[in-house]
Amino acid sequence: MNLVFTRFSLLFLVIISLAHRLPAQITNAPARTEGDGPHKRLIIRGVTLINSTGAPPIGPVDIVVEKNRIAQIRQVGHPGVPIDPKARPQLTAGDKELNCEGMYLMPGFVDMHGHIGGKAQGTPSEYVFKLWLGHGITTIRDPSAGNGLDWVLEHRGKSERNEITAPRIKAYTSFGQGAKEPITTPEQARAWVRENAKKGADGIKFFGAEPAVFRAALDENKKLGLRSACHHAQLEVARMNALATAKAGLTSMEHWYGLPEALFEDKTIQSYPADYNYNNEQNRFEEAGKLWLQAAKPGTEKWNKVMDELISLDFTLDPTFNIYEANRELMLARRSEWHDEYTLPALWRFYGPSRISHGSYWHNWGTEQEVTWKRNYQLWMAFVNEYKNRGGRVTTGSDSGFIYQLYGFAYIRELELLREAGFHPLEVIRAATLKGAEALGMADQIGSVEVGKFADFVITEENPLANLKVLYGTGAIHLNEKNEVTRVGGVKYTVKDGIVYDAKQLLADVRKIVVEAKQKENFEIVQPGLPPKPAKLSGGN
Repeated sequence: MNLVFTRFSLLFLVIISLAHRLPAQITNAPARTEGDGPHKRLIIRGVTLINSTGAPPIGPVDIVVEKNRIAQIRQVGHPGVPIDPKARPQLTAGDKELNCEGMYLMPGFVDMHGHIGGKAQGTPSEYVFKLWLGHGITTIRDPSAGNGLDWVLEHRGKSERNEITAPRIKAYTSFGQGAKEPITTPEQARAWVRENAKKGADGIKFFGAEPAVFRAALDENKKLGLRSACHHAQLEVARMNALATAKAGLTSMEHWYGLPEALFEDKTIQSYPADYNYNNEQNRFEEAGKLWLQAAKPGTEKWNKVMDELISLDFTLDPTFNIYEANRELMLARRSEWHDEYTLPALWRFYGPSRISHGSYWHNWGTEQEVTWKRNYQLWMAFVNEYKNRGGRVTTGSDSGFIYQLYGFAYIRELELLREAGFHPLEVIRAATLKGAEALGMADQIGSVEVGKFADFVITEENPLANLKVLYGTGAIHLNEKNEVTRVGGVKYTVKDGIVYDAKQLLADVRKIVVEAKQKENFEIVQPGLPPKPAKLSGGN
C-alpha cells in the first residue's frame, strides 16, 4: 500500500488535492455607489440602545459618530416624555443628523460562518454582500476562502477602504489550500501555516488531518497569534474529536461534529451501518442525525467533564443550527417565502436533490429522518445552552448557500434557533455581536456600542427583543386594528464603518438581480419532482 495512504485519511488527501488548485471564483464586487458617509460628524437621534454587553435596553439615546468611530453616547430623556433639545448633542456646521426616534439600535451583526458563495451556487458577490448588509451583518468570517485566498484578501481590503458595499471580511484559509504538494509531515504543516500567515490570512479552517500534522499546524498557528476553526468531518473525527483539537490549540468549532464523539461513553466510533458510504450524502446526514443519541446524556459525569474542559480552554462553539434545519423539517426550509423573490435560479437548482451537489441529499428524506433529527436538536441545543450558561462562548454563524439556506435570511433564522435553544433575546443579540467579536479577536473594535469602537450598527423600527422575525428582510406579519394584514419590520438602516446604508434599498437591489436572472432564463421556481408550471395564458379569445 502506498505510504501516503497508510498515514493519511482519504479526507485529508481530498482536501489537499482540492486546495492544490485555484478555486473557481465568483464575480468581483462592483465599486460602491450606495451608502451615505462616512461623515465628519454624524448624530443618530433618539434610539433605544440594545448594547449587547448584557445591559438592558435604554433610551432615548443620541449617538455621535466622528468619521467611523463612536465619539459619544448620551442619554437624552425618558420614554413617553418630550426630549429637551438642550440635553442633546448640538449640530455644528457640516454635521449629518439621522432621526431615529422610536427606533432600536444594536451593534452590527457578526456572521461567523459566512461563505461568500461560489461558481457552483452561481452567486455574484454583490448579491451575497447586499443580502448580508440588508440584514444588518457588518462583519463576516469566510471559512475556507472558497474563492481563493487572493480573491478574499482583495475584497477584504476593498471593504476596509469602503470601496465596495460589503461587510468587514475575515479570511480563514482551508488548511492546505494552495500547497504545491500534499502535506504529509509536521514540518510541512508548520511551513504551510507560516506561509499562510505571511500571505495575510486571518486564520485557518480545518476539516481534519493526521493527528501529528494537525497538532503541528495548530501549534504553529497559535504561535503566530492567529485563530482557527474546524468542521470535524467524520473521516477524521475518530482520531481527533472536538476536545482533542481544543486541547491542541483549536480556537473554535463549526456546527456540532466532534462534540458527540467527545461524549462517547460506550464506544469510540460512531455506529455506522454496514452499508454506509460517506460519499452518499443521504447516508452521511441520516446517520449524523443519530449521533447525539449515542453520546453521554445531559448531567452525566462525562457530559460535565467535557463541557468544563472546553470552557477552561476558552473554546468557542459556532453551532450554525440553521444550516441543518431542513433535516428536521425539509418543507419549512424549502418553501421559505424569501426564495420567491431573493433566490437566484442557479442557487435554486444547486439546492435541489442531487447525488453530486453538496448538501442536496434529498434522495429519500422522510418522516423518520426528520423525527430523528428533531431529537438530535434537543440534545444539541441543550449542550449549547448549558455551555453558554456556564460561561462558555457561543457565536452566531449561518453557513448559507447550502441546504435551502439563503444569505442574510438564514442568519436571522439562526437567531431564532438560539432563542429556541434557551437563550434570552438579549443573550441572542450578544451571541450575534460581542461574542463573535471576541472569537475574532476584535472585541476592542466591534461587537458593542461603546465610545472608541467602529460605528457598526443595526437600526430597526420594531423591537427585535419582542419578535426576532422583524429582522427578516421580508418583515413580520401583523394584523392591524382595521383587520388588515400588513408587514412590519426589516432592518431600516445598516451602518458599517460610519456609512449609513438603506437596508431596504439594498434588498431591492437584490430583488432586481434575481428578476433579471429569471428573465434571462425564463425561469420560475418549481418544487423538486413536479412538472414545470404551464405557461400563463395571454388575454383574448
